[in-house]
Order: sequence, then C-alpha cells, then structure tokens
Amino acid sequence: MSSYQRSDLSAELASAAARLIVEEGMEYGPAKRRAAKLLGKGGMRSVDLPGNDEVEDEVRNYLQLFCADTQPGDLLAMRKVALVWMERLQAFRPHLTGAVWRGTATRLNSVHLQLFCDDSKEAELALIDKRVDYDVGSVGGPRGETIDVLSVSSSSPELGESVTVHLSILDHDDLRGALKPDARGNAERGDLAALRRLMESAA
Repeated sequence: MSSYQRSDLSAELASAAARLIVEEGMEYGPAKRRAAKLLGKGGMRSVDLPGNDEVEDEVRNYLQLFCADTQPGDLLAMRKVALVWMERLQAFRPHLTGAVWRGTATRLNSVHLQLFCDDSKEAELALIDKRVDYDVGSVGGPRGETIDVLSVSSSSPELGESVTVHLSILDHDDLRGALKPDARGNAERGDLAALRRLMESAA
C-alpha cells in the first residue's frame, strides 16, 4: 500500500470513527476498531489505526456540520454535572478529562473525572458517607497497573436525563505527570478552577 493509500484509509477510518463517537457516544479506541471492521479492515493493528488527534479533528468537523444547534447546550449541561461532582469531591483533587473537558461531548457521552488520592479507598468511603450508589470497575492506569473506576449516575436538569460519571482513582503522586500537555500542547485534563474558566469563557 502506498503512502497516499495509507493516508486516504486513515482519513476514511478517522471519519467513520468520528461518526460512531458522536452518534453512539463511543470512546475513541472502540470506535476506531469498529470503524475498521465496518470498512473491512478488522485485522488492522492498533498502531496502524488513525491517531486520536486525527479522529478528534474529524469529531469536531462532524459536530460543526451536523450538531451545531444542539452540541453547545449538551456540552454546557455535561460540564455542569462535572462541576457538581468536582465540588463534592474537591478533597480528592478532581480533574476533568475526556470529551467534556476537550469540548466535544454530547449528551451521549459520560463525564470522566480523575481523583488523586493518598488512599485509594478514601473516595469510595466518601461516596458511602454521602449515601451515593456506585458501581466499581477497573481500567489500566498510567503506570501499567489496574486502577479502580467508580461509576455514579447523576441527574441533569438541563438534559432531562441522567448522566454517568466515571471516577478514576489515581495515586496522589500521579498528579504531576498528569498535568503535562499533549502532543499539540493542549492540557489533557483540568482542575475545578480550570473548568470554571472554561465555562465562563463559553458563556
């Protein structure tokens, strides 16, 4: 396959993945793999799939073309949900990440918060103390270890429905590395003050 063909395929995959992300609320990794299957390229290696930056560019294009009337309102509602939980869990240095932070979220997405705790069970005990129902899952952490993810359901008056909030429990020492910018120089996450600034600038 020539470099031109690879570039065309990557663009096609990124576009297909973006549609899945916006229309079905999928995460980037699963959306790219499903897009590859839909285009008859299910055997592609992960390293040959388009990068997240390329997919995100396509997501923004898709939102601008097809969701310009609804997405800004959805995003604001999702950020309000994030704000509530960041204020509730302020003791655990919450940082917002994912689509709600980067400005590409719709009502189909979830809110992703990262909590940086001295003790991994502190946040769980706080939810119990607040009588909040939650589910426990796990994902791979920044150092290759498995970390807990606490998932709660939070009502959004603006959306008229509930939003899922995922709380990833990270070690306090992971916070310094988490604040490094991405390849484009953008922050991959933001704290409570940063979220408030984002919301004020969009008002």
